[in-house]
Parts: sequence; structure tokens; C-alpha cells
Amino acid sequence: MTTAPKTADDLFRFLDDLGIRHQTKTHPPVFTVAESVALRDEIPGGHTKNLFVKDKKDNFFLLTVEENAVVDLKTVHTLIGAASKVSFGKPEKLMEYLGVQPGSVTALGAINDTEKNVTFILDADLMQHEIINCHPLSNDATTSIGSTDLIRFMEATGHKPLVLKVTA
Repeated sequence: MTTAPKTADDLFRFLDDLGIRHQTKTHPPVFTVAESVALRDEIPGGHTKNLFVKDKKDNFFLLTVEENAVVDLKTVHTLIGAASKVSFGKPEKLMEYLGVQPGSVTALGAINDTEKNVTFILDADLMQHEIINCHPLSNDATTSIGSTDLIRFMEATGHKPLVLKVTA
């Protein structure tokens, strides 16, 4: 039996329990990087784009990169340890593993990946930012968190995110 995905409130409690500072701004739902650009002046830091991909052996990866970065999907498998070229994961797996819908994909979804089905990749360029901005499990808000705290959060969920240069 699967448990219901955690909510934003569950996420915020988890962060609070870890002593991780975070700030969340609610806004109309945004489904694309282009739609979220209007928020840049209000929310400082690195803004993310997330690619949920899988290889032919059904190994799943979440690539979290800076919003304008380019990822070469034909070659990224050589960088992330995938068994083959990658393709996008299905929405059903996104919900099953990370507890989110397409358009709300976030590194913070690690809180829902209790079975450790997903390898999380944080792009090295993104991690140069002191503050990283992610959806708090839904696309109607943006949560700002320190880059080192994002790694601490992921480790507290049982994941060891890989910080790799995966962008062009």
C-alpha cells in the first residue's frame, strides 16, 4: 500500500525540524520556466528547472539545473551514471516516486522518495548560488533555501545528491 505524498506543510515541518531556514512565496501556478520569469525580481537566488529522466533499465534521475541552462539529453547519461541514453519519466512514476505532478517537479520531492528510487543530480553551476529556489511540491509557490541546506535536506531524506556539471 502506498502512502499519500507529503504536503508542503509536511515539508516545512521537516525543514524546521532540521533547523533549515526557508522562505516561501505563494503565487499563481506556473507550469514553465517562461511563466515563472515574472517572479525573478521578487525572489532572489538561483531558480531551478527539473528534468525527471530514466534509462533503459528503469533507473530514474532528477536533474536540477539553473532555469536557463541547457542539458544535452543525448549525452548526459555519460555524466550521471545511467545505463543508457535517458528519456523523460512518465507522470505516473513522477507521482509515485516524488509525489508531484508535471509542472511541479522539484528537488524537494526527495521527501517523498522513501524507497530511494531516484538519483538526484544538482548541477554544479546552480549550486554556485547561495540561495536555491524550488517548488514546495506544488507550482503555486516558490521556496528559497540555502544551497548547502538543500544538500543537508536531501541527506536527511536518505539521498546523497550528486553535484555534477551536467549543463552546456
